[in-house]
Amino acid sequence: MRVALLAAIALLSTSDGSPAAPAAPPGDPATGDPDPGSGELSADGVAALRALLEAGVHPDLLWPDFASLREDARRFYEARGETLAWIRRSGPTAQARALADVLRSSEAMGLDPGDYDGPRWARRLEPGARPPSEAGRVRLDVALTVSVLRYVSDVRLGRVDPGPLRVGLGEAAAVDLAGVAGELAGADDVRLVLERLEPPFAAYRRTLDALRTYLRLAREAPGEPLPVPATPLEPGAFYPAAPRLATVLRRLGDLRDGEGAARDETVYAPALVEAVRRFQARHGLDPDGRLGARTVSALNVPLSRRVMQLALTLERWRSGPRSVAAPLIVVNIPEYRLRALGAEGRPELAMRVVLGAAYRHQTPVFVAGLRTVVFRPYWNVPRGITRNELLPRLAGDPDLLARERYDLVDRRGDVAGVELTPEALRLLRTGELRLRQRPGPANALGLVKFVFPNTHEVYLHGTPSPRLFARSRRDFSHGCIRVEDPLALAEWVLHDDPRWSADAITAAMNGTRTRVVDVGRPIPVLIVYGTAVVSERGEVRFLDDVYGHDAALERALASRRPYPD
Repeated sequence: MRVALLAAIALLSTSDGSPAAPAAPPGDPATGDPDPGSGELSADGVAALRALLEAGVHPDLLWPDFASLREDARRFYEARGETLAWIRRSGPTAQARALADVLRSSEAMGLDPGDYDGPRWARRLEPGARPPSEAGRVRLDVALTVSVLRYVSDVRLGRVDPGPLRVGLGEAAAVDLAGVAGELAGADDVRLVLERLEPPFAAYRRTLDALRTYLRLAREAPGEPLPVPATPLEPGAFYPAAPRLATVLRRLGDLRDGEGAARDETVYAPALVEAVRRFQARHGLDPDGRLGARTVSALNVPLSRRVMQLALTLERWRSGPRSVAAPLIVVNIPEYRLRALGAEGRPELAMRVVLGAAYRHQTPVFVAGLRTVVFRPYWNVPRGITRNELLPRLAGDPDLLARERYDLVDRRGDVAGVELTPEALRLLRTGELRLRQRPGPANALGLVKFVFPNTHEVYLHGTPSPRLFARSRRDFSHGCIRVEDPLALAEWVLHDDPRWSADAITAAMNGTRTRVVDVGRPIPVLIVYGTAVVSERGEVRFLDDVYGHDAALERALASRRPYPD
């Protein structure tokens, strides 16, 4: 009898030796006590759940106000018959523990764990902790639900409105948050469910991998900044910080295994020069191997800053389209580069581009469909360029009109003259006449124009001035995109049309008339903005925030939180 009594006391004790409440049969109608393994609630528990959801404020959360997710949370619990999803009388479910791990480690996704109460979940779900009361279980369950809904929304839709900040490409996305949460509550592997919410692109996965590498590097001791030489160093020059330079380049992967400095460690040795060239090429600098102020400044950028660039690029991936039909053309503004991707999504063509000037003429972020190729195009000069740039020149140089092959055209597009009379100059100023440049090698659009209708009046085209492609920074246009090799791009765009061989395209470019060619099925053109780019080989390129879009996005992300850091 005494043995049986001791055994009963042991069974009714919690892990810390405190007496536990006597167990009742599952769903015992006499006591109103629900099944302890089902998540069912008593009438008081249901009332507490409803009140918390109705309030839309959770006092236990670092970010208490969840009014924007209140309806999603309510639908989630209604679909479950108003039972708890994650917390049982015996402790958290396996899914709860797995999701808590995801929220705690969300920095590896380029997110802030504090947005999902990440740092608090280890304590809340600590193994062996005393089971909370029913009211406590309700609060804990709703806290995890809200955190999961926030995480799902951020991974699937992004964290800020993409439109005003030019974050993504404006696709209206939608996701059933309550449905996803319900799937997670019963999932064998919650990470597989969450991965399906992410952008389905190989470049996105490569960016995630790079982020995790740079997070690890950023946690290491940063070391002392490299000194800036008084003048750019040539190979073989004296540089007392050469050993530290070698350490930095080796950490970043630019100084390869087996390479090292010369015996005289104060010499800017050939191995370091080659590693600096690799670093320069990855950071949008002229890869000349000279160790000057710009290169050293880039080497001294804290790796936490590189982590942020990767995180902002991931944010743009998440707020953009989830499916774009290949083949397609992608232009990345900070990289000043165009890539044409084939039907399998692999790069088939790449070239440098010149983009809109950062001051006043920024090329916009958008997506459109390339529909026509125009050989030997006319250039209809925009009113702003006429007013601000050409009219002042014409006033002092009337022969400019004939020398650069401009026509005066009326509002219907008919040629109204080719001579700049005082009356014509007046009509140009009022806008009753406009300028149009005739086709030819000197035309501002070059010999080919690629048209993808859009509200920004931006298109791809050639140029009679290729010298600017040699610059490392190439924001010189009025917003349109000048391509380095228009012939190669025309061949790629028209390669499915047997009429347009390389010889036929060359003949059209050098012909005597304007020709407009229908592409057939429109080719998507994506104008994107990312200051961190990861190649198929895993090489990470970091670029200048030429338009300040990263800075604006970072400010928006910081200001959206209603709680202090």
